[in-house]
Amino acid sequence: MPDESVKKTVMVALGVCLLCSVLVSSAAVSLRPVQEKNKRLDRIKNILAAGDLLRSDKNIQSIYETKIKPVMVKLSTGELIPADRLSNQLNIEQFDIKAAADSAEFGRVISPGNDIAKIVRMPIYMVVYLVRKNDKTEKVILPIYGKGLWSTMYGFIALDNDLKTIKGITFYEHAETPGLGGEVDNPRWKSSWKGKQAFDEQGNLKITVIKGKVDRSRPDAKYRVDGITGATLTTRGVDNTVRFWLGKYGYGPFLNTLMREMHG
Repeated sequence: MPDESVKKTVMVALGVCLLCSVLVSSAAVSLRPVQEKNKRLDRIKNILAAGDLLRSDKNIQSIYETKIKPVMVKLSTGELIPADRLSNQLNIEQFDIKAAADSAEFGRVISPGNDIAKIVRMPIYMVVYLVRKNDKTEKVILPIYGKGLWSTMYGFIALDNDLKTIKGITFYEHAETPGLGGEVDNPRWKSSWKGKQAFDEQGNLKITVIKGKVDRSRPDAKYRVDGITGATLTTRGVDNTVRFWLGKYGYGPFLNTLMREMHG
């Protein structure tokens, strides 16, 4: 009799566990479309925030569809990939940076000497976001990613139509220390990027994130951004990330192509 009681208890426990696992799995499956939708809306919000396009009284999806034109770019040459060369695998709407970087077909290894962002692999193609008005490009919003202290930080940086002036920066995914490296989310710090110059008049990459505060009296202050207090390694990671992606191994060829198209 005691043995039967133990068996019944075990069977009931197993039954409860099985039921719970089924319920959890079902909930996860049913919630996945909602999670994917929220994830996409969060990315759109960050794209608009980087481009200084967020408006509290406007629907973000509407702003995105009205203002933003996403395009596929081949990073090594800077050329735009026309729609007839896109495919199910190379698709603007479904483009995933992580999957592309890891892909044998659409990703590549970065030479260690050039990999200042410490990401090891990068996509061969990237989706970038043009801010359009009256059929003219007003700004360009560029996805960026690189290593911080604890995590790979994913975000966007936007340039004005001179392709030199920074309009904004955001990070939508990271695991940096709250209150320290996590201050990459601080609106005050992010606003300090606005108006900074990424390049000088000769087109040389000049922007840098320093340790400490920028001396505003310095002639090169327009190229320098305050570091994050108490987060030296995250600060260095942001600096390396931005400099890699704005440089010749990142969006450099594309920015040169866009400059010729926009300004002759």
